[in-house]
Amino acid sequence: MYVSDRTPAEAARDIPEATVARLPLYLRALTALAEADQVTCSSEELATAAGVNSAKLRKDLSHLGSYGTRGVGYEVEYLRYQIAREIGVTHDWPVVIVGIGNLGQALANFSGFRSRGFRVVALLDADSQRQSEVVAGLAVRPFDELAGIVAEHGVAIGVISTPAPAAQAVADALVVSGVRSILNFAPTHLAVPEGVDVRKVDLSIELQILAYHEQRKAQPDALDDEVTA
Repeated sequence: MYVSDRTPAEAARDIPEATVARLPLYLRALTALAEADQVTCSSEELATAAGVNSAKLRKDLSHLGSYGTRGVGYEVEYLRYQIAREIGVTHDWPVVIVGIGNLGQALANFSGFRSRGFRVVALLDADSQRQSEVVAGLAVRPFDELAGIVAEHGVAIGVISTPAPAAQAVADALVVSGVRSILNFAPTHLAVPEGVDVRKVDLSIELQILAYHEQRKAQPDALDDEVTA
């Protein structure tokens, strides 16, 4: 087996964003293979499990180093660890969730966070009626305690699951508190300073994209006629 001699920091500097976006897919596929007690896998097997083509997978993994063995493929557990290390989930990242409505509660109860390297340390809400609740074993705390919680736990990632009108103020408070990575579920664009990373998850947009494709499947002839008219 060939092992990369690059440190994670050195490798991360030249990994394309598109590849970074696919690494969690490979990690999830490798985890499933490991749980099925599979010791090795070919690039074709891993690509199929991850939903990509094998050429793209091999190119993506080449940015990490040479982890395969000719004629054997990849050692599942070893490659799983290397990808987890590159992503940065070989240790827990403290996470705070702001906005404990239905979506916030669902996120707080999601068991996959801890198994993937994320530890929810606090749930925050500005609604005083929410602050008496316990969700997923954590008491909902007042939003104005954010700065102290970030400092106490070294919070790395803030999750926003508030209504859209409140999201920007929450993002501003997270940034002021020192949080530099935000996962935004609110259906609005956030303005943040340079150096702050925001990932947006808009479920309504995803559903609208599916609706578009469903419409195309349901009425292909009618839609084609509209285009050519």
